Amino acid sequence: MTTEALFRQDAYLRQCEARITHIDETGIMLDRTVFYPLGGGQAGDAGTFVLADGTRLTIADTRKSKREGATPDDAVHVPAEGQADALAGLSVGDVVQAEIDWARRFRHMRFHTASHLMCAVLPHPVDGCSITTEYARLDFVTNDPIERETVEAGLAALIEAARPVAIDSISDEEMAARPELVRTMSVKPPVGLGRVRLVRIEGIDLQPCGGTHVANTSEIGALRVAKIEKKTSRTRRVVLAFA
Repeated sequence: MTTEALFRQDAYLRQCEARITHIDETGIMLDRTVFYPLGGGQAGDAGTFVLADGTRLTIADTRKSKREGATPDDAVHVPAEGQADALAGLSVGDVVQAEIDWARRFRHMRFHTASHLMCAVLPHPVDGCSITTEYARLDFVTNDPIERETVEAGLAALIEAARPVAIDSISDEEMAARPELVRTMSVKPPVGLGRVRLVRIEGIDLQPCGGTHVANTSEIGALRVAKIEKKTSRTRRVVLAFA
């Protein structure tokens, strides 16, 4: 049974009631979840499961399932160490309240949307990215110099413009016919479910993405370029941090 990934349509959901569908040495799977699994450059969510008796089980990370037949939505919630007693009491079919670490997630959302803005400020192919709580890192395929002041000014203008961010989709077939939408060379579009999820920043950017984003660019807040470096002979790395 495929996990219902509630965060795909509403990244602002912080909790949900869910039923355990599978437990093994890798973690816990649910029939529905608000936890985003590591993927597309974005770190996985952490948080808490509240059990029926009130016990709180700490979830340290979320990963995609590697079970045969798993889809990109099938998330494995990885418990933190040192919780053997709580885990021993869990069974398939149990109902839990799944709650994400919202402060952590919201930083991911702000940085992820900022990384899409970067694709407008620096219109080069992207050959690697990482979205964490502390920074957003993008590797651009270019030999052109990248100026810190230009990047910061460009981002500030797009954030101040307060453009809405919306979720859209196209069919797998349409995605195959529009390769120009793919900006990231190192991450494949989230295909395989019949529809490809698109993130649209009004008048600025449109690209396939399975990650979580803010609803308006103004929510990103002030940014600074923490580092610009030559990563390889053909790539330049830009690291963003909150100002």
